[in-house]
Amino acid sequence: MTGTLLAPQPARGTATELAESFRAAMSALAAPVTIVTCYDDRGTPRGLTASAVSSLSLTPPLFLVCIDRGSRTHDALTGAEAFAVHLLGPGDEHLVRQFTRPAEQRFDDLALAADAHPAPVLRDVTLTLRCVRHDILEGGDHTILVGRVTGVDGEPAHGGGLVWHRRGFAHARRP
Repeated sequence: MTGTLLAPQPARGTATELAESFRAAMSALAAPVTIVTCYDDRGTPRGLTASAVSSLSLTPPLFLVCIDRGSRTHDALTGAEAFAVHLLGPGDEHLVRQFTRPAEQRFDDLALAADAHPAPVLRDVTLTLRCVRHDILEGGDHTILVGRVTGVDGEPAHGGGLVWHRRGFAHARRP
């Protein structure tokens, strides 16, 4: 079948049915759990959880985050010159719950790293990517924020591993 193009198949069901089927199919795809943070135009820390994230390029090092346009943090993140992506690991589920609070309460009682990076970095997360905005693209009901990685904090061998799978947390960790 090499080189043969197949005719596109029409969508089955209504748009709502297709959206629900797609959502259910995507729940079978394990996705990393991250927290993405920035400062808004008033200098207030802002952040949200994101699982639609991916490395994009090694040269230059690029990372992408897909942000729902309906999010109250969307404009702050897409308008920020810099942001941080915290790659969560087993034991960081409490941070995800914290970032489901109203936007104004997400940083309550969280320690931030005391440094000069122009985005808030959560001190107790094992692995963080420091990024500057590289590009912004449209992607349906999401905005694709592409960041150029300017630094990696932590030890990659010990960070990450918290994933969202079948609408719940799972751990992807090698011994």
